[in-house]
Amino acid sequence: MPIDFVSVHQKIQEIGAGAQERRKKKEERQNLARKLLKTHASELDILRAKVDSAKAADANIRCAYPLNESLASSYPAPVSVPDATLIAADGSQIIPDRHEAVQFGLINVGAIALKLNSGEAPKVYTDSQLLFDHELYTETGSVTQDDIEFSRDIAERKKLLELAKEHKGVLIALTDGPVEIWGAKSASEGDYLKTLEQHKSILSQLQSRDVTVAGYVDKPGADLVIRLLELTLLDMEQMKEVRKQHPLRGVTDRWLFSQILKSYERSAVFAIQSSSRARYTGSLSLHFFYLNVGDAKHPSIVRVEIPEWVAEDKNKLELLHSILIQQCLIMGARPYPYILHRAHEIAVVSFEEKKQIEQMLQAEQLKNREELDDLSAKQSAKNLPGRTRSK
Repeated sequence: MPIDFVSVHQKIQEIGAGAQERRKKKEERQNLARKLLKTHASELDILRAKVDSAKAADANIRCAYPLNESLASSYPAPVSVPDATLIAADGSQIIPDRHEAVQFGLINVGAIALKLNSGEAPKVYTDSQLLFDHELYTETGSVTQDDIEFSRDIAERKKLLELAKEHKGVLIALTDGPVEIWGAKSASEGDYLKTLEQHKSILSQLQSRDVTVAGYVDKPGADLVIRLLELTLLDMEQMKEVRKQHPLRGVTDRWLFSQILKSYERSAVFAIQSSSRARYTGSLSLHFFYLNVGDAKHPSIVRVEIPEWVAEDKNKLELLHSILIQQCLIMGARPYPYILHRAHEIAVVSFEEKKQIEQMLQAEQLKNREELDDLSAKQSAKNLPGRTRSK
């Protein structure tokens, strides 16, 4: 059956009818956010006390934690880009599919090293890890998409450390997404903690090599500063159910900082209050700032996540700020760090490459007289000529 466009169209008309009311509510909340920012931007002790109260009610509350700068601070980009080596890593994966004839997984990490101001061509690297047979199972069952993506994130960090050991001088290491790695929902607590310790060990080794580490979050969805401003509206009784209180729902950090940051400016640096504060401690504790990589007509607010050792070093902050702007300018009207774009291009696994791996595995199994499995009937039906469904 095709989509029931009659009911879908009816719902869209209902959405359109409510547009004016939604816009009114959004503007009211945006105006309230402006007012709260103006009132509390420099009341850092009060803001920190509010976060502490929220944390007492819910240890997992996630919001910005102000340090020693006004919430409305802004800093222009340094003019020059110093000599440095920029390294980046990104990963992609193939998830085992029980409907396919051959069961396998793949973690593919692409990396790039670029010496700025040198005129040298960048060096590219690829690490591919094929998963087969027992590698497709955990203690509790088959590996999941979460498990493989978790392993991919660790593989990216390992590659950054490997490249950092090969290069000298000033080093900046970038990943797409947060510095923090998120535990796979399906992973056991023991597996997660083991991998977490491995990740923290990698971060500590990068710190010992004086590497400026950062995670670049494009179009961020976590409204950490707006959440902080919401806390200022809550009394003690409301604070008991802080997770349910969202008086500024629909207002975003991206909107807020598009009002504060001019082109290429960065915000104040904040610590991150979340459940991860108990796991990433000391010099590894997680911080962030916002950066406007867009122009006057089209602001583009991104979040840059950094560990404490970078957050507390003014020179590293300025270095990271200037290089991110320079890298985004290379991409033109759709600003994004060129080196992360290239790392993604290197890492991505095409459909044709996946099929080639399947054929190679089947050929090897046939050569060794191993029994081959068949496609599921469901997958066979999907593969019939003329079928256009994506799932």
